[in-house]
Amino acid sequence: MEITKENFKKEVLESDTPVLVDFWADWCQPCLMQAPFIDEVEKKFTGKFKVGKLNVEEASDIAGQYSVVSIPTMIIFKNGVETERLVGLQPPDALSEAIEKHL
Repeated sequence: MEITKENFKKEVLESDTPVLVDFWADWCQPCLMQAPFIDEVEKKFTGKFKVGKLNVEEASDIAGQYSVVSIPTMIIFKNGVETERLVGLQPPDALSEAIEKHL
């Protein structure tokens, strides 16, 4: 799912389901390497956890609001509140472990 300035509040902050937001940019090589891992955990947790990608170039105000200074950064939100942050390239096992803590 693509997270944008327009849908961030609805899809993330007002979500009944926990959400993992991948803060990324298309020029970021580690972000591109992270993408298949994000897709893998999205499939694994379908229906239990939402997974979305937020391009920091297009939504720099949201990235700034959450003090995202390095990408890739993955933030887990539950009930509209940041509950965990992972910075840098994360393997699927690390992402799954982080998500499972918030189910």
